[in-house]
Amino acid sequence: MSDPMETAPEQAAPADAARGFSRQDFMMLTKARLSALVVVTTFAGYWLHYSLHDWPDAAPWRLIHALIGTTLTAFGAAVFNQLMEMDADARMKRTASRPLPARRIPPEAAFGLGAVLSAWGIIHLGVKVNTESAALAGLTLIVYLFIYTPMKRRSPLNTLVGAVSGAIPPVIGWVAAPGGRELTNFSRDLLRSDFFFSHPALFLFSLLFLWQLPHFLAINWMYRDEYIRGGFKMWSNTDTTGRATARRALAWSLLMLPLAVWPPLAGFTSWIFAIPALLLGGWLVWLSAQFLGNPERPRARKLFFATLLYLPVMLAALLLCARR
Repeated sequence: MSDPMETAPEQAAPADAARGFSRQDFMMLTKARLSALVVVTTFAGYWLHYSLHDWPDAAPWRLIHALIGTTLTAFGAAVFNQLMEMDADARMKRTASRPLPARRIPPEAAFGLGAVLSAWGIIHLGVKVNTESAALAGLTLIVYLFIYTPMKRRSPLNTLVGAVSGAIPPVIGWVAAPGGRELTNFSRDLLRSDFFFSHPALFLFSLLFLWQLPHFLAINWMYRDEYIRGGFKMWSNTDTTGRATARRALAWSLLMLPLAVWPPLAGFTSWIFAIPALLLGGWLVWLSAQFLGNPERPRARKLFFATLLYLPVMLAALLLCARR
């Protein structure tokens, strides 16, 4: 649910306050493309848990409810994020056409929409899925809105914090699969901590956390001037040559390589998983090294698109190779 997870930068269009609030505006206000990624990663976490344990009561409806609740929470977080950054969005060409800076929707209406979506999503998870998924969705909202978003104007370390909130959705899917412990069944032992700290849950979190860093570093370099104009403190702001950004991308890509052997060593996938995972990880390392050798926008763009392919293929390999 964080900006580092944006699958593609928005393209600016001429602001037209007169045309009113449209379906496209709703998609922009809720960052629908980002939310689509949240749906995919939540599904992967749910299906992995189901595949490993074959929960007898893990009905398809629970998966649907988990996806609905997580998506609504992501929608609400996106609306509040744009409310908090309305002035900055107005200064950047790629975001100036968003509904709030373009004045196609009043801030008061956006606040109400964000509140309804966020509350609806968390309550839906708590009532229809379980308390663990609702708690994680609430934690994501808190980190994203009250730590990450304000931090973007204060410290380049905001990228790391944003990656934390962006890494939680697959874990929401993971803890949703067993069901039980609904908010209507409140008990002393409310949260089952073993769900959060199992190897698969930690792997899912680490995969999403590490993936976001070279992904967002590439975006940051491609739109460095825009972020500076918006007043955001990013790692690339003081990097006039691009080499520091490329070195960071290479370092994080190298840290992703051990992800290839973690699942088979922990026993929740076969060793076949290591083959595509090592190939994908090596590909990102190679592209990051190319970016370092020639830190220009085309190289950053190649790395960016490679990260878009990396994640779905890794998740697909993980689900296909999962074993009890």
